[in-house]
Parts: sequence; C-alpha cells; structure tokens
Amino acid sequence: MTDYGHQLEFGIFPTPDASAADLVLQMSEAADVSGLDLVTVQDHPYNARHLDTWTLLSVVAARTTTVRVAPNVANLPLRPPVVLARSAATLDLLSGGRVELGLGTGAFWDAIAAAGGPRRTPGEATTALEEAIEVIRGVWSGRGSVSVDGEHYRVKGLHAGPAPAHPIGIWIGAYKPRMLRLTGRLADGWLPSMGYAGPSELAAMNAAIDEAARGAGRDPAAVRRLYNVDPGVGPEQLAELALQHGMSTFILPVASVRDVQRFAAEVAPATRELVEDERSRRAAGGADAPAAEPAVRQTVAVRPTDDDGAAQAHAGAGAHLVEVHDGLRAELARLRDIVEQVVAGEEQAHRARNAINELTMRQNNWTLGAYCQQYCRFVTGHHGLEDRSVFPHLRRSDPDLAPVLDRLEQEHVVIHDVLEQLDDALVGLVTGASGTPELQRVVDRLSQTLLEHLSFEEDELVPALDRYGFY
Repeated sequence: MTDYGHQLEFGIFPTPDASAADLVLQMSEAADVSGLDLVTVQDHPYNARHLDTWTLLSVVAARTTTVRVAPNVANLPLRPPVVLARSAATLDLLSGGRVELGLGTGAFWDAIAAAGGPRRTPGEATTALEEAIEVIRGVWSGRGSVSVDGEHYRVKGLHAGPAPAHPIGIWIGAYKPRMLRLTGRLADGWLPSMGYAGPSELAAMNAAIDEAARGAGRDPAAVRRLYNVDPGVGPEQLAELALQHGMSTFILPVASVRDVQRFAAEVAPATRELVEDERSRRAAGGADAPAAEPAVRQTVAVRPTDDDGAAQAHAGAGAHLVEVHDGLRAELARLRDIVEQVVAGEEQAHRARNAINELTMRQNNWTLGAYCQQYCRFVTGHHGLEDRSVFPHLRRSDPDLAPVLDRLEQEHVVIHDVLEQLDDALVGLVTGASGTPELQRVVDRLSQTLLEHLSFEEDELVPALDRYGFY
C-alpha cells in the first residue's frame, strides 16, 4: 500500500477531432470554468483527422485562465527535442506558467515513417527519449549552451533558452521495465493509461519506479503518479487508486461538456473528500489503524432514524450544500475578475471595434461569453436539482419549512432572470448595442442577488439537510 501524499488533481482528455474543433474548445473551457486542473491532448501528427496538438494547446491556453495544458503524450520521433523544448517554454511564458510536458517514445512506427520520421526499435526509442530529456532540460535552463552527443540527438553549442515561466514537469508514458526505470531516475511524473496498465499492475510498476528513484538518490514521491482512466470510473475507485497505489492525477476521456461538468462537480470533489478523510484517519490513528467501515462514507440519499449512528452517517448533507455553494462563490469571484479585466481594457476594445483586425476584442468577449455561459449553466443546473428533488423532499419531511422553500423558489426565478440579463449584456457588448457599464451593472446585481440567496439558503436549510438528507 503506497500513498505518496500528493494533492489530488483532475483533468480531461478530449479527442482533438478536427471535425469537432468547436466542441474540443468548449470542453476545454468547461474544464477551466469548473475548476479542473488539466486539459491534455493526444499527439499523433500523422493522423489527418486530428488537430495539431501544440496549436490546439496554444488556443486552449489563450481561451482559459487557470487550467494547465499538456500533450498526452508528445510524439518525440516527429517533434525534435530542441523545437519541442522551445515550444513548451514559449507557451509556458505566454500562459503564465500553465504548461506541462507529457512525453513518449512514439508508437505506430509505420505511420511515423510515412510522415518522414525515424523507425526505431524499443531499445532505440528508449535511448532516444533519455537523450531528448537531457536536451530539453538543457534548453530550459536558459543558461550557457547545450551540448548532447547522443546516438539519436546531437546538439553542440546550442544557446539555451528561453527558460519557461515555471519548472515544467516531464511526465513519461511508460510500461516496460527499462522505461519504468528511466521514469524513476529522470521524470517528474509517470503517465500510464488504464487500458494498458490496469489497477492490478500498478503495484509492481510503482515498485520498479520507486526502486530506480532511490537508486538515483531521489525520493520516490518526487515522481507524481498520473493516470489516464477509463470512462465511468467513480469516486470510490479513484480514492482506492490514490490510497493504495499513490495515483494522484486522474485524467478522463470526455466527449461532451456534460462529461466535463459531471467529472468536476460530482466525481472530483467526492474523491477528494474520501481521500482526505482516510488520510486524516491514518494520521490520527497511525498507518496500522483499521480502515473505517464502511470505507466509503455515505453523505447523501439517507433518511433520518432514531439511531444515533445513522444520524451521524448523514450529517454531511448540509456540509455538501455549503461545499456546492462555495464552488458557486469561487466561480462568481472569477467571473467578476474577468469582467474587471474587460472593463479595464475598454479603450483598447473600442479601438479594436473600428479596426479591420478585431481579433483581440472578439477573443476577449468570446472568452468572457463562454465563461459566463458555463457558469450560468452551473447555477441553473444546481437550482433545477433543488427545485425538482431536494425541495419536494424537505416539504414532505418538514411542513414548517414551506415559507422558506417558497421564498427560495421565487429567488431562483429572479436569479434566472438576472442570468438572462447577463446574456443580453454580453451580446450587447459584442455587437456594440451596449457597453461595459451595462455589463458591470448586471454582474453587480448578479453578485448581490446570488450571494444573499446562498447565505439565506445555508442559514435555513443546512440544519434541515443534516437531519433529513437530500432525498
């Protein structure tokens, strides 16, 4: 049993389908809005149906604010390490330090050769990867010159730089013993896929990485364990992977914005809660303390009884409401920050409207519009769940709550109207029918209305939810 204690992270893995480019960007923006950590993209430059990975990651980075981007994994045989290093460092500088580098030896050698790349044996590919890592890190040092006299990559007296904005992590997609040892010696992260390395195989692979890390004088915890998971995985399985095998970054293949939102709103927070609870239990009782029963704590869908133990089991329902509300508050704060940036750039946007090239203004407003669209969907979805499920349950459980629930339902209608006004203000800003003062006014009204609503709802419903649960 190995838990390296890493903070959990969650990301997505959309297919870079050129025929669905808009959807790929929408899913990436939804990941950013929803508070996920990563957007990763596979890299097969020989695939005519795929968007180019680095171009796509650059656009994703430009249209997002906090999410990090990475190839999953970069195709080394078709991306020379000097160019790859400078591409990653440049995007890291332009994005404010939001780039990581997934790196692989390459596969599908017929396709690589057809695209003009080398055909390598497994041993040659591993040697080439090790040489490439030396070249890449030399370029990123930003100091002096880089010289690597390798079998596959020879660099002599190359000026290093640019240095990236932050220490970019190199994450290796590795499965075979030699690659696992290389990962332990040199990499910042291990990035396997569940389809090629199932949960039952992780212990042995982790052990090989750990042994190589210790042999190189490294702490095995210096290697983050990432995992491309299969669709449909739940919090319980992810928590077990974290606690038993040390996997700490989970990357999900997604095909819709809804996939992204569900992963961010349901799976990620539930997984974090399970892992945090178990880590706290272990810290309090020691590593040999018996596991809590049941291992997965039920926080919703419970009904009150007179039994004290059952009452404790559903005591987290009110806390769950507060957690959801905290997410709404954080997203609202980010939305206000983006609006303030647009307002601060109003003069530049005005000039851009009168210019032939309106790309900057359109990009700023489109990004803001996409952000608000996703945020509005989140708020509306949360309120819809309450109106359809939670409130009827509470009415049945406690008729005295009727006046409170009536008020909350009325406020949902008001908030919905303000969200519609926000859409109108964004349309007006893009078309020139209205300006940033109107947008600011609507955002201010949304902030006041929503924050007051959330506060009142918590004051009135948290005790009831702790008593009756959600359903």
